[in-house]
Amino acid sequence: MKNLSKFPAEPITTKPSFHFRMYALALVMMVMGAWAYMRMKPPPPKVCNSPGGPTVTSPRVRLRDGRYLAFKEKGVPKEKAKFKVIVVHGFDSSKDIYLPLSQELMEEFGIYIVTFDRAGYGESDPNPKRSVKSEAFVIEELADKLQLGPKFYVVGVSLGNYAAWACLKYIPHRLGGVALVVPVINYWWPSFPAKLVEGAYMKQLGRDQWKLRIAHHAPGLMHWWMTQKWFPSCTIMERNPIIFNQRDFRILADISKIPMPNEHKIRQQGEQESLYRDLIVGFGNWEFDPMELKDPFTHNNGSVHLWQGYEDTLVPFELQRYISQKLPWIRYHEVRDGGHLIIHDASICEAIFRSLLLGEKPLII
Repeated sequence: MKNLSKFPAEPITTKPSFHFRMYALALVMMVMGAWAYMRMKPPPPKVCNSPGGPTVTSPRVRLRDGRYLAFKEKGVPKEKAKFKVIVVHGFDSSKDIYLPLSQELMEEFGIYIVTFDRAGYGESDPNPKRSVKSEAFVIEELADKLQLGPKFYVVGVSLGNYAAWACLKYIPHRLGGVALVVPVINYWWPSFPAKLVEGAYMKQLGRDQWKLRIAHHAPGLMHWWMTQKWFPSCTIMERNPIIFNQRDFRILADISKIPMPNEHKIRQQGEQESLYRDLIVGFGNWEFDPMELKDPFTHNNGSVHLWQGYEDTLVPFELQRYISQKLPWIRYHEVRDGGHLIIHDASICEAIFRSLLLGEKPLII
């Protein structure tokens, strides 16, 4: 018999068990999931007057839901005003929006203007529950808090126009008139013909197409998309000159000479509840189709105007023309050499207010 002790023992190899491998895989997936979640989860907003948050320097009103809304007044005192106008600023803007209306003009016609920081912008509290519908009642409540009376006018600018459309839908009885200035289009409004809206959508830069798709279909990924560094995400936030036309550049040159001491406050509470929430609401599923609205001024006691720049690269004029055809009670004004910044042009800004408040026919188009 062989002496087995002379032979070295074979090494014993053990393979990880099936359960151990599954456990390790699950652990890796959990770590990756946690990393992805942290990348997608936006940081909490830095609410004004909260510990560590920005301080408030502007007058504010408290809304029924407890939030505070910051506002700014100009023109004649509201007690003496013939026309009381609420201006709704656009994307990445604030109550300090530049409106080149002279004090002399506002005094001549008795114009009072109030602008306000929309939710999450400037010094107004964020509203994670913000919707197109809720914006109309915020405007109505602001008017009541400031005692503007039973009727007031609304001027919407760019993306801020989803609030103006909401006013036409939900509080038409409070309106003396509405001006929709370069209103941003929601490409998912059901009344648009598919071919028309697809052609307009494809004119947008690829980065902006993806931004809009995510805002509409996957809003939970909005923070991740806007903060990732692999691909360009938003032409406007990049201040890409491709979005401006020649008239816009002249307007920007004029604006650069105007002191803007509060510009740094626009995003001071964080970009999620200001910029990103704005995109999610504006390009999400609306509670109504604007092209099914009825004329709120059938007794000739007011008017609705839509102002569009023919050379606006952000908002396609073809879709605005279609809206004006579907809603013939809207008075459509197309500025031939206008871009997206037409309200900041002194002559056009004055024409917008004159046509809305005085019923004058614009002569500059």
